[in-house]
Amino acid sequence: MLEIDAIDRKILSALQKDGRISNLKLAEAVSLSPTAVLARTQRLHREGFILGYEARLNPVKLGCGMTVFVEVLLDRTTPNIFDAFKAAVLTHPEISECHMVAGGFDYLIKLRVADMEAYREFASRRLWQFPGVRETRTYAVIEEVKDSALLPL
Repeated sequence: MLEIDAIDRKILSALQKDGRISNLKLAEAVSLSPTAVLARTQRLHREGFILGYEARLNPVKLGCGMTVFVEVLLDRTTPNIFDAFKAAVLTHPEISECHMVAGGFDYLIKLRVADMEAYREFASRRLWQFPGVRETRTYAVIEEVKDSALLPL
């Protein structure tokens, strides 16, 4: 694994809090010259510590304010079923996350939809039709206590 020092961690911390921070402000925040910070940031990109940048959008204002988690149990756990299921997941923008997990089910899906009616429609016309789906358990989010992509540095 590639090593990073304390200054790299400060740069990463500042960037994950504000991906639009200017190089000058970033340099001030970590007490380095702008040239040195730019070189370090470019290296962090090149070495894969920084994967990219994106804007956080307001899901409520964009009509997908309901979060639903779904446990998915497949009827068979064979490579072709896993591949077919993954391919189906990738075609649906309502699915914001999908993780293969160890335990009592195979996948945990996070969906963003407008409301319970939209979820019911998605589940019956799409999710339950995905290859290999035997059983699902749905958990509608009542209150979002924390939603963060920040990594502990």
